[in-house]
Amino acid sequence: MLTYDACIKYAEEEHYCPHCKTRLSCCETPPFHIGDGLGWGCDVMFVCLNDECPIFERGWKHIEEQYGHSGSYRYMLLPGEKKGDLMMVGSSEAFTGCIVDPEALKGQNIRYQKEKEALSQLPTCIEKHDIAPLLTLLLDECAGLQGRMSACKLLVAMNDLGCIDPIRNHKFANTDLEQNANMAIRQILQANFKKECPACLEIVKSQAKICKHCNKEF
Repeated sequence: MLTYDACIKYAEEEHYCPHCKTRLSCCETPPFHIGDGLGWGCDVMFVCLNDECPIFERGWKHIEEQYGHSGSYRYMLLPGEKKGDLMMVGSSEAFTGCIVDPEALKGQNIRYQKEKEALSQLPTCIEKHDIAPLLTLLLDECAGLQGRMSACKLLVAMNDLGCIDPIRNHKFANTDLEQNANMAIRQILQANFKKECPACLEIVKSQAKICKHCNKEF
């Protein structure tokens, strides 16, 4: 498995197809090598994805005549190699879904670093009354479930009404986590003698008979 730095390095390298002069795309390698079944020996490869490349255009006819089925060729180059080779593909969509995008990788790394930092702050966030790490984890659908559950458990101890709107406006993919968050909100409201208006969901005093925001009668 490539490290983040290695992925960025390969994704930003520039290699060009000798047949059409198009810059090669950095792609994840297939799980097995069609030729010998032994694997590629690397995690990425550089592939010409130009549909107007003469190798790709002529390949359809060649494979049909030689092998009797539909397919063509893409020029590919392995990392560290100076000379590439032709690789058989079954359609024009092959490899288009596994392009290594450096900007996407950087975004994923930023998200991961935020998750990592938030996890490290959990043990002291109650003492510091810092709700940010809890919300960072709880509202990040890509974060680990265990860390998100841990953050959810700390909501009641944090007892901060400011967490309610962000949680209410978030769509949780995990129903258990959503139920736990809703339960925490109910406990926070109760501890602060508050309730949510059933009409506008604004927070009002628990003794209120009329919502001061929308005039809904309770």
